[in-house]
Amino acid sequence: MGLFFVCRSEQWPVQRQSEPMNTSTSNVDPAELAKFSDLAHRWWDPESEFRPLHQINPLRLEWIHGLVPLTGLNVVDVGCGGGILADAMARKGAKVLGIDLATKSLKVAQLHALEAGTQGVQYREVSAETLAAEQPAQFDVVTCMEMLEHVPDPASVVKACAQMVKPGGWVFFSTLNRNPKSFLFAIVGAEYILNLLPKGTHEFARLIKPSELTAWAREAGLNAHGPYGRKDGQIFDPV
Repeated sequence: MGLFFVCRSEQWPVQRQSEPMNTSTSNVDPAELAKFSDLAHRWWDPESEFRPLHQINPLRLEWIHGLVPLTGLNVVDVGCGGGILADAMARKGAKVLGIDLATKSLKVAQLHALEAGTQGVQYREVSAETLAAEQPAQFDVVTCMEMLEHVPDPASVVKACAQMVKPGGWVFFSTLNRNPKSFLFAIVGAEYILNLLPKGTHEFARLIKPSELTAWAREAGLNAHGPYGRKDGQIFDPV
């Protein structure tokens, strides 16, 4: 159901002939922004709709930190929401920039950082495409968790992440696999039966197959990096 995908940038920048990146904020769905804005005040409530993110965050953080020690690294968290992962990475010693287009979520993230006294984390309302044009090859690590399935053009975000990371740097993606079990468990089960998530949080047509994410990553110049000899970059895909 869940797909974790880790890539490394090519060691040296590769010139690719492709269409210019869209640096506007058009790669956004207003309905998706409104959906998460309505829940913004609940981001840091571990018993809220964001409970699954709070539960998985420690494991996710240690997974990332185990592959690439975060202390002293420049990190950008794309689609950071209320800052759950961004804040945790900063506490590991990284210099973190969290970006999102949901104003209310960013304000919640900023307030939490102030109240918790978290050092080394900043937040900015900007699209991945715009930041990539402003700061190409500036980050040691790029994370993009549970965001690709909420934008009209996920391939554009993957490309932006590839542009932001330094040559040889790391890019981490997490999304939902588009298959029947995801529909059953992540949508029907989580949203309509168990009420773990608000109804309409996910649209099945927007979920992403591993083959699609792999293709977008390769086209953007990212090399899949998998454990135990795996070449597809897939870390966890139980469905």
